[in-house]
Amino acid sequence: MSFYTSLSGLKGAQADLATVSNNVANVNSYGFKKSMTLFGDIASGSRTTPGYGTRLKAIEQQFMQGGFEATARELDIAITGNGFLVTRSSLTGGPTLFTRNGHLSLSEDNYLMDAAGGYVQVMPVDNDGNVTSMELEAVSYLQVPELSGTPRATSEMNISLTLPSSASIPVAPFDRLDPNSYNHSVQTTVNDSEGRSIPSTIYYRRTSATTWETRLFVGNTEVSSNPLIPTPPTPLTLTFDAGTGALTAPLTRVNYAPVTPGGSSTPLNIGISYPAATTRQAASAFDLASLTQNGVAVGRLDDISIGDDGMVTATYSNGDTRGLGKVAIANFGNPVGLKQRGDAHWSVTGESGDAVLGEAGSQGFGAIQSGGLERANVDITEELVALISAQRNFQANAKAIETASNMTQSIMNMRT
Repeated sequence: MSFYTSLSGLKGAQADLATVSNNVANVNSYGFKKSMTLFGDIASGSRTTPGYGTRLKAIEQQFMQGGFEATARELDIAITGNGFLVTRSSLTGGPTLFTRNGHLSLSEDNYLMDAAGGYVQVMPVDNDGNVTSMELEAVSYLQVPELSGTPRATSEMNISLTLPSSASIPVAPFDRLDPNSYNHSVQTTVNDSEGRSIPSTIYYRRTSATTWETRLFVGNTEVSSNPLIPTPPTPLTLTFDAGTGALTAPLTRVNYAPVTPGGSSTPLNIGISYPAATTRQAASAFDLASLTQNGVAVGRLDDISIGDDGMVTATYSNGDTRGLGKVAIANFGNPVGLKQRGDAHWSVTGESGDAVLGEAGSQGFGAIQSGGLERANVDITEELVALISAQRNFQANAKAIETASNMTQSIMNMRT
């Protein structure tokens, strides 16, 4: 029996070695939780007979907190405290898995995904950022919209400025590529019906002591101030009072001829107003007081971030900021009972209990730290000591088997 008793110890030491080796191998795996082997003795049931060796009861994971590693990525998150991220393996459903590896990224179609290719699940929120449901059935995939806002084509521009009364009258005929052919220019943008921003320039050229000629270009196309005569383009003339410098014409909005910028499907119908109260000619330098236009550009995704409360926020080029949902945090009554699925992922079992969802930072749920990742909770020094201990146990049981074998051989030799 001593042979089989030592053999059970040899197998136990081998399992211990395998467990420690797995811990050491994953020391650099984010979100990894180390394991330990639990053994039990095989009792004989007799007061006069020793036990029959050892048996492997379980390989149990240790879910204590791992250390943090700071990164420069806004989509890297770490959970400080209890909880797991919730993921699904595919867009068509698949198993629900749980992980603490917060190395997240956006897929080609802008879905939020974890390091193993799982789709991160978020809880729905209202316009104020409050979670509306914490049921596992209510969580959803997060696809970040590429665009934000409702575009509107520019139909009106409002310009207030001061033109210098001391400006010279250019001799050369107007040529937008010749700065000597005009006195001043103003750059802005207008928007087409699809929200695209199109560069626009207005040139100011003095033509007499009391008049200025203005030319509007949308892209590379000059637009006529007379919608009845689109070609050749007619410049707009600003007229000022010789004594006071006040604007005398035009005193109402000027509607320009339609213009279709390159790439646009519909023409722009722009009107320009120069308010008399804020547009003048004076003995001062050129001054653009204001230039506004009523077009609205569609916002394109600029940035995405995850706050300490798990709120995923997208920021767009037009200034829009949208809260898209809160990262779902799951907790379990007995996380040790979770089943390992590889890549620092786990699934629910009867021993773990059902997942309970909550907001990051609320009672019983860890907070989210953005810009960092949780390292494996493996202490390499402890594991090396355990490795030596397992190796010695293996050697001792092997020696016991060798001794039992030698004793058996000696007995057989005695019979002969």
